Amino acid sequence: MPPAFLLLLRTMKTIKTIMKSNTFWPVVASLVLMTVLLILPTGYEGALSYQNADRVPALVLSTDESDVYDTGLVRTGDQRCHVRILGGQFAGTETDAVNRLNGSMAQDKLFSAGDRAFVVVSHSGGEITTVYMTDHFRLGKEAILAGLFLLLLLLFARGTGLRAILSFIDTILLMWKVLVPSLLSGYNPIWVSLGLVMALTALILMLIYGWNRRFLAAVSGAALGILVTAVLGAVFTDLFQIHGAVMESSESLLYAGYEYLDLTKIFVASIFLGSSGAVMDLSVDICSAVYEVVQKKPGIRAREAIASGFAIGRAACGSTTTTLLLAYSGSYIALLMVFMAQGTPVELMLNYKYVAAEIVHTIVGSFGLVTVAPLTAITSGLLLTRDKSRKIQGANE
Repeated sequence: MPPAFLLLLRTMKTIKTIMKSNTFWPVVASLVLMTVLLILPTGYEGALSYQNADRVPALVLSTDESDVYDTGLVRTGDQRCHVRILGGQFAGTETDAVNRLNGSMAQDKLFSAGDRAFVVVSHSGGEITTVYMTDHFRLGKEAILAGLFLLLLLLFARGTGLRAILSFIDTILLMWKVLVPSLLSGYNPIWVSLGLVMALTALILMLIYGWNRRFLAAVSGAALGILVTAVLGAVFTDLFQIHGAVMESSESLLYAGYEYLDLTKIFVASIFLGSSGAVMDLSVDICSAVYEVVQKKPGIRAREAIASGFAIGRAACGSTTTTLLLAYSGSYIALLMVFMAQGTPVELMLNYKYVAAEIVHTIVGSFGLVTVAPLTAITSGLLLTRDKSRKIQGANE
């Protein structure tokens, strides 16, 4: 046979194998969802502050700090920069730009000659009116970092890595294109977030398992764990009297024309959103382990499989809850240093609302992990042994 014909036959065989895979249609659904979300507008693209303006990189040629007032730790005033615009309709144009310093170390930035900056070029009638320095240009380096991560994931996990990338991208797009606009529009944050998390859980686990009993066992266990986290989050946020304004930058939304937002409900939603990834991870670990046990011992009873799942869950819960604790506390290490430097008593520190909010985040999220372990063990034991037990009984008869 001609080589071209053999190659065609092999390609067709490969396509048939892929189409018979349990994860083929979930991958197709994920790709369709990604395409729709990429096209879908958020409804907030037309901000007045960015109309008649280009957002492009620029090369800093020289700087002038004569209007910058240095008080030691912070700087205020205007840094004048002469820049060459590197993109957009004014690419190649050299012009002056302004970098405003407000005395905030977290927000202010200082440029030097040779730096690449991200600038907003306002224009009218084909002429530049003002150029504002927003920050150092990082998009290229961020793209390299993301590309290295995706490449490593593909090299190590191959097909599973590809599905992981699809779920990763779909999660980002759903958060940005669906969740955030829905919250800004005033929809109930708890119900919207809960629906999104449940949909993401189903999509991600279907990409892992396909449509089978392992998927049903893992998704039911994870969903129950997320529901427990949502209920406990709402209850303890109310009992602790925590206002949603404890979230960073949330209060500024109220002053920006979104005074109708219920920040406390958004805070509750953030609790089960933040722990849902760990909940899914634990449900997959337990379901996969129980499945392997059932495969190795086909005649195992549901009660024995559930007991195996419980044992696996007990071993996994310790490290997973600690992971959650470290993930949350890592973002508040500077605040803990301030408390220690000021000699704040431990009881006052624990009673402080920002610390109480993190306690709710961590402990309620850990509740979800502790509950998802036995729940997934039960669903896996019941669903994965049902047909096996019947086949064994039929063979014995």
